[in-house]
Amino acid sequence: MTTLFDVEAPAAPAAAGPRPANLPTVYGLDLSLTCTGISNGTTAEALIPGDRDGHDRLEFHRRNIRERIHDDTSLVVIEGVAMSVGYRPGVEEMTYLRGLIRHDLWRRRIPFAICPPQHRIIYACGVANPAKDHPANKRKTIAKGMVRDAVTARYGVPCEGRGRYDQADATVLAAMGLHWLGYPLAVVPDSHRRALAGVAWPENLPAVAR
Repeated sequence: MTTLFDVEAPAAPAAAGPRPANLPTVYGLDLSLTCTGISNGTTAEALIPGDRDGHDRLEFHRRNIRERIHDDTSLVVIEGVAMSVGYRPGVEEMTYLRGLIRHDLWRRRIPFAICPPQHRIIYACGVANPAKDHPANKRKTIAKGMVRDAVTARYGVPCEGRGRYDQADATVLAAMGLHWLGYPLAVVPDSHRRALAGVAWPENLPAVAR
């Protein structure tokens, strides 16, 4: 059984059953060089490039994301950059990846939104730092587990394996996009719903549930 601290478990896709027919197609993307989470709110997957690096790794993500996000997609919600990120190894390549994916969506005229990480956590847990009462060196991992647990309980999407946190994050992002369009996957309290106001939503779509 996977626990909050079992960070080396093998990757596995997750599914929650048939997608309701009346939902618009919305995807959440938790972009990462080593493990990208992608979800439509009812299923989630981790895209893991293995030992690829450089342009080969960027192409892996671009190709796999494009194969899953079709041209008729209504909205893509992408996790933005954490304010705490400095210039460290991988930051430049990660910037390329974000730009590459956004440009491809723009070329295909697929609207996309950018969600700051803290607002994704608020939508899942109601607060930006749900693990604040735990030891400082464990808060990040525990918070990731809390988001994953919220996703499993609220949406029925089992996020397992190495990419479980990325799957969970992507599911939250997709759920936020569906909520903003007027198709919330679950009822959430105001403490969670307030996170929608912190997202940079595209201007060419109506926001009917904010």
